[in-house]
Amino acid sequence: MAEHMSQSELDYPFKLLEYCNGFRISKVISSACELGVFELLLHSQRPMTARDLALELGASEDGMERLLDVLVGIEILDVELVEGTACYSSTDVANLYLAKSSPKSLHDMIIYQSQTIYPLWNHLVDAVREGKNQYERTFGVSSEDTFSAIYRSEEEMLKFMGLMNSTWVIDGQDIVTAFDLSCFKAIIDLGGCSGALARALSKVYPSSTVTVLDVPQVVQMAKQHFSESDDTIQFVEGDFFNGEIPAADLYILARIIHDWKEEKSLQLLKKIHSSCQPGGGVLIVEALLFENRRGPIMAQIFSLNMLIQTEGREHPPSRYSRMLTEAGFKDIQVSRTGKSYDAILALK
Repeated sequence: MAEHMSQSELDYPFKLLEYCNGFRISKVISSACELGVFELLLHSQRPMTARDLALELGASEDGMERLLDVLVGIEILDVELVEGTACYSSTDVANLYLAKSSPKSLHDMIIYQSQTIYPLWNHLVDAVREGKNQYERTFGVSSEDTFSAIYRSEEEMLKFMGLMNSTWVIDGQDIVTAFDLSCFKAIIDLGGCSGALARALSKVYPSSTVTVLDVPQVVQMAKQHFSESDDTIQFVEGDFFNGEIPAADLYILARIIHDWKEEKSLQLLKKIHSSCQPGGGVLIVEALLFENRRGPIMAQIFSLNMLIQTEGREHPPSRYSRMLTEAGFKDIQVSRTGKSYDAILALK
């Protein structure tokens, strides 16, 4: 930032102040989600006053008005003065991404970030000093087994699955079309969680069979809470680290490798290579860092989050290529989507 800082920023630190206040903006959006503001405005079919919203949602009129005004200020809501009274309405962005009932809702992702990730980030200084995740300090649970901490209760498991579901609802299409995967007829999404990415795959490649392999409790929760009436995907209970990996033409590892230290990731890639059919491959989906360490900022933030929440990190393409080559894969291709997640395809 320093070498690119404009003279105006040196005169008055507008951008720096915006960054420092970023956590407040995040909490405004998440609080409005938790209160149900966006869902109510979506279904109201008319602008509403702060008083109306407060009465419907069990909040104070004063607090609601202040919250709504900030949402207007960041252009998530709109406002019109009618005879001196402020009437608030949703924008298209709020209706599409923030209302809970929208097919493209980020509501579950935002709730998870607010209720789980935000408390963990209060201990960022400790994470940097100690070089390890902060579950024990934040929630009082052992951080030795990463996913035992993440899945420490049924409620937390469901919230995490909601996060993953939201992620692939908005990013899945770009990922499954980053390469032409039509030649792979048997596809297994390892650690596929709610099945959202697998669904995107099955819609683009209807002639392929797509299976989600995950631990039993996740599979059961996926079937109970995230199944869709027109599902063509299958679920199989298993543990890709400790159990058998079924044979397939293509394995998906979406936001899996970044959870673990490199030696454990390499162990998994070698195991996948052994199970993979000749001519098959693996598709790694992660937020790829630039080789020059200058971004993307989202991937850099994700990597810091991996320190706070797991035992892994994000990598540049060269690091993944090295691991894949060591595991026995070849013909490695990288596709940057320009959005949150990128894809790497490697063949056996």
